[in-house]
Amino acid sequence: MAQENVPSKDHWLSIGEIAGRSGVAASALRFYEDQGLIASRRTSGNQRQYQRSTLRRIAFVQAAQRVGLALAEIKQALDSLPDDRTPTRADWARLSKSWRSRLDQRITELERLRDDLDGCIGCGCLSLQRCNLYNKADRLAERGPGARILNVGIPGEL
Repeated sequence: MAQENVPSKDHWLSIGEIAGRSGVAASALRFYEDQGLIASRRTSGNQRQYQRSTLRRIAFVQAAQRVGLALAEIKQALDSLPDDRTPTRADWARLSKSWRSRLDQRITELERLRDDLDGCIGCGCLSLQRCNLYNKADRLAERGPGARILNVGIPGEL
């Protein structure tokens, strides 16, 4: 005998319910759908309905965004999963392992920013003679005055 209060795999939620439970605005959910990150069906009244399992996919998208992945990269990751199920713990472990180097790179960049920040406070505009954040050792001076590159990435890659 099936329990009546337990939602089945085919349990569908409105966009408002998904938004409320996930904490993601309905407009963002529509955007995620346009980008192919989540899917819905339409009712006879043309209202979106999402499977309950969409909540896990949304959490997956949010976690990947916090790592710094672009939506195209997140879609590629989700596309590597079978269509008939949501990401599992093993899926997340496999995918997050591939993102580890990107996270390490971001940590390195943030540490460099933290360590060089005090040298820029007196500068004001980040484009004067010396800037430890964007123009360390004034390597861009040969290109002329003013800001040339706002995000140089890893030190030594100008």
